[in-house]
Amino acid sequence: MRKKGLLILAGLPGVATAANSYGSFQVGATQAEKNLVLDGDDLIPHPIAVVNHAITIHRPPPEVWPWLAQMGAGRAGWYAYDFIDNGGHRSAGRIMPEYQEIGVGSVMPALPGAKDVFVVARCDRGRSLVLAWRLPDGRYQTTWAFALTQPVSGETRLIVRGRVSDGYRPYGLPQWAALLMGKPAHFIMERKQLLNLTRRAESH
Repeated sequence: MRKKGLLILAGLPGVATAANSYGSFQVGATQAEKNLVLDGDDLIPHPIAVVNHAITIHRPPPEVWPWLAQMGAGRAGWYAYDFIDNGGHRSAGRIMPEYQEIGVGSVMPALPGAKDVFVVARCDRGRSLVLAWRLPDGRYQTTWAFALTQPVSGETRLIVRGRVSDGYRPYGLPQWAALLMGKPAHFIMERKQLLNLTRRAESH
C-alpha cells in the first residue's frame, strides 16, 4: 500500500495550478506557452485537468536532452525527491550513456520495479518527449510532455505539460480523491525536478 501511495504521488503529471519561483528560477509557464500546442496534446484531446510549467536553462537543447532521455527510477532518477521516487538512491549528476537510447515504448519507471508508469508515447530527439500512463482499456489517463524550445542561441526553454483524462482513477481511487491528492503532489515534485535538472545541465 505504501508503494502504491508513493507511486501515485510520483506519477501525477497534470493536476495542479502552475506558477512558482525559487530565487531567480522561474518555474511558471507564460500565457503564450500555455497556449502552445505541444506534441502529445492529441493523445488526450479533452482533458479534465491540465498543468504547465517551464524553466529557462542556460544550455542549448542538445545539452539538455540527455538529462531527459535518462530519466526514470532505477535509471538516472527523476531529479526530484529521491526518497519518494528513486528508492532512496540519489539521482544521477552526470550523463549516463547506457540510458540514452530511448524510443516509443521505452519504460521510464515512476518507482523502481514499476512497469506501467511511465511509457514513452512520443519521442523526437532533442525536441520533445511525451510520457504516458494508460487505463486498462488502452486509453491514456495521463500524459507528461517535455518540450525543448530555443528562444535565443545557447538557451533552452523547457516546457512541461501534464494532461489528465476523464476516468483517471489510479489504483481504484475515486477520481475526485486522485485529483485532490495530485494537486499538491505534482506542484512539489515538478518544481523540484525542474530546479534540479537545471542545476545539473548548467553545471556541465
